[in-house]
Amino acid sequence: MTKLNTGDKFPEITFNTAYKTDLHTPEIFHGTTVFWVLRYIGCTVCRYDVKLLAERYEEFRRKNAQVFVLMQSDASHVQDNLQKTDTVLPFEIITDPEQKIYQLLDIQPAESMEALAEGVGEQLRAKARQARLCGFSHGDYEGNEQQLPALFIVDEEGIVKCAHYAKNIMDMPSIDEVLALL
Repeated sequence: MTKLNTGDKFPEITFNTAYKTDLHTPEIFHGTTVFWVLRYIGCTVCRYDVKLLAERYEEFRRKNAQVFVLMQSDASHVQDNLQKTDTVLPFEIITDPEQKIYQLLDIQPAESMEALAEGVGEQLRAKARQARLCGFSHGDYEGNEQQLPALFIVDEEGIVKCAHYAKNIMDMPSIDEVLALL
């Protein structure tokens, strides 16, 4: 598939989360749906992003929005990580260890590890420090280590209202920016 653009119809996808199976995109669209695409649960900065989203999730609900985080992790890794950190999330993590959804949505990896962090090394190190202060450390490696993130905002009719494909690991809208778009 080609990259999604604003105004495109979000594809029908059957997916699993860490705790549910056989969900379908048309059936989950209630209000606005945000698909926050990260790497994997063992990635320190990705796990930190999950924490920040969970802390601010009520702000999404107040805007009649829901969030699904997409990761390359398998369900057991997500469940183990959340259990070890005694975390209950207010949203689901879509598990895509075979990266079929990444491929369907044309979310490409960076060409190299250097390209993944090109020009944002200090910003990435600062975020990693914040993650470590919250008690996160690098866990198991899963999927493609060079995977780039992405973000999609989809309305209840399945129309893409925002499509963002990151150019590096830090090239993502902030939570405040996403909330402003809702």
